Amino acid sequence: MSGDIQSLLQDDLILAVLPVFLAACALEAWYSARKGLGWYEASDVRASLIVMLVTGAVDLLPKLAGVWAMFALHDISPLRDVIGRQWWAWCLLFVLDDVTYYWFHRGNHTVRLMWAGHVNHHSSRYMNLGTALRQGVGERAIKYVFWLWLPLLGFDPAMVVTMLSISLFYQFWLHTPLIGKLHPLIEFVLNTPSHHRVHHGSNVRYLDRNHGATLILWDRLFGTFSAEIDEEPVVYGLTKNNPDNTASTVLLREVRGLVADLRRARSWRDRMRYLFRAPGWSHDGPDLRSETLRSRAAATA
Repeated sequence: MSGDIQSLLQDDLILAVLPVFLAACALEAWYSARKGLGWYEASDVRASLIVMLVTGAVDLLPKLAGVWAMFALHDISPLRDVIGRQWWAWCLLFVLDDVTYYWFHRGNHTVRLMWAGHVNHHSSRYMNLGTALRQGVGERAIKYVFWLWLPLLGFDPAMVVTMLSISLFYQFWLHTPLIGKLHPLIEFVLNTPSHHRVHHGSNVRYLDRNHGATLILWDRLFGTFSAEIDEEPVVYGLTKNNPDNTASTVLLREVRGLVADLRRARSWRDRMRYLFRAPGWSHDGPDLRSETLRSRAAATA
């Protein structure tokens, strides 16, 4: 098993295409500068690159443990000899991987503890391909747990890791302001740059919307979809933006805020609420959760 794990980690598709990502960022930044579009800012890009490096380092042990667990679960799966690398198995895995990502990503926005590990991806006030490199660091600690059910169903761990990489590759290209809305049929089925711009919005209308990876169908099905509306341009970033773009602020501001809230909580019940309720909940202040804000906006509209 150890040889299989080592081989799988060495063949990570994302590492292979990282030069393509960096080249695409450089081209988009050049285009923005030439046209005077203001899509990039130096300190913001620097923060994104530092976060990318930190994410890569933090990801090593959780990924190793996750892949090991995948092989262990695949070995005991009663379906391991049924599900191979047939075309239909790949198609089924694509759907299951995509819905898994949806719930994992939705949890990153609706559970404060998970949000603390994901928030840095949303901390940029710019939407560009460089922002795609600003991945959630803390979320890596638990990410692979969400995918362990797939090898238990009989899917080869190599297939699962490959599908994870393909999904991440697709999502990179969603972080661009260069592409407008596509054909309505494409917009209905697939996650697009337009849908993902909404996901990065701090507007009340757009908060915690469009969690899909490749498909936007899950958001439509589970009630978390919002279209990008021309009358309300997306305002990127957080509802309370970071005061600066230093790496420590980008990486640790929400963690420090969560720790401070846990310390001032008056009971263990409130501490659990701070950990597992959505960001914005407070035991002694206004309820600033996205659904509450949307309900208030709708009531006053």
